[in-house]
Amino acid sequence: MTTLKIAISGVGVAGPTLAYWLARAGHEPTLIEVAPKLRTGGYVIDFWGLGYEVARRMGIETTIQQLGYHVQSFRSVTSDGHTRATLDTAGFHRVTKDKFTSLPRGDLAATIYATIGGEVETVFGDSITAVTEHEDGVCLSFLNGPTREFDLIVGADGLHSNVRRLVFGRDTNVEHYLGCMVAAAVVDGYQPRNDLVYMTYSAPGHSVGRFALRGDHTMLLFIFRSGRPFVPDTHHERIALLQREFGGLGWECPDMIDALGHVDDLYFDTVSQVRLDRWSQGRTVLVGDAAACISLLGGEGTGLAMTEAYILAGELVTHGDYRHAFPAYEARLRRFIARKQASARRYLSVFATKTAPGIAFRDFAMRVMNSARGTDRLLARGFSDDMDLPEYPM
Repeated sequence: MTTLKIAISGVGVAGPTLAYWLARAGHEPTLIEVAPKLRTGGYVIDFWGLGYEVARRMGIETTIQQLGYHVQSFRSVTSDGHTRATLDTAGFHRVTKDKFTSLPRGDLAATIYATIGGEVETVFGDSITAVTEHEDGVCLSFLNGPTREFDLIVGADGLHSNVRRLVFGRDTNVEHYLGCMVAAAVVDGYQPRNDLVYMTYSAPGHSVGRFALRGDHTMLLFIFRSGRPFVPDTHHERIALLQREFGGLGWECPDMIDALGHVDDLYFDTVSQVRLDRWSQGRTVLVGDAAACISLLGGEGTGLAMTEAYILAGELVTHGDYRHAFPAYEARLRRFIARKQASARRYLSVFATKTAPGIAFRDFAMRVMNSARGTDRLLARGFSDDMDLPEYPM
């Protein structure tokens, strides 16, 4: 097998997962990250499915379970804090055979990175400014460092991928806005706390939630519908926008917004999907959200990113030649991801319900699901991955 030098843009979830499997297969990956260091913390994600199996094959299942939270229930409340509905999570654990946990996205990324941190070169604090493909490889130009030569380049740099922009162009039809904005932050010392219970309050077109983390930290999540995608430039402007959207809605919204004034890292972005006609061009290939983001509200984005990274590495090992590996990687995943994207679009009515009757119906469904016969079969359909994870010689 020919050893390939592969540049991977992005040290989130997909990038380090891909680097792990490529290094195991004898290739030489190099990770490139615009941030000055590994990002930690972040919003809490639910983790299950094929991505969980990839994590098990990487030997990090136990660590992920230790870092994760065994959420007991989701609780919907009224504007004065009274419980409207509660959904127990026991069914989620039954249908996934306990291969399900919830943890901060940054903790998952750090766990994956720890598997390769000492073996794979990582360039922090730099970004790719130009990709020039030639007969024998690709030449990458950098914002801060010298130009470098690689055999292949992988864009694992998220929804607003820099590599995708450089190689595929600025196609406005790639990122499909789904009509919602999302903001999230981890704050210290927030009260009250409801350990292992995800608390949520909804008003038409708006949803806010909190979840208690270890170390007296609390994750706050804001979702609201908006006719146009708009991410304010500054921290102050973002808080002001959340104040306008949520300040008069009741429950703990004013206290939550006040708490944001004490954080440095406020995640704020569109709820969008990435839909491309192809995931590769020449010696460049995309993976994770850069290739096919299902949206933050899809519930399985990190697991899918790990799955895509594993399969991309496996197809490179199987075929050797990227000209055969890239199409095989896409062929295995495209229909599967399309179904996940369709499912994610349906989740919008749950996370950002448009009307008061819609919220009442959603809460009624939550109550019914705790007791109705056949609920596990319904959950199994929602939590199933209708694709088998291949075995590769890596």
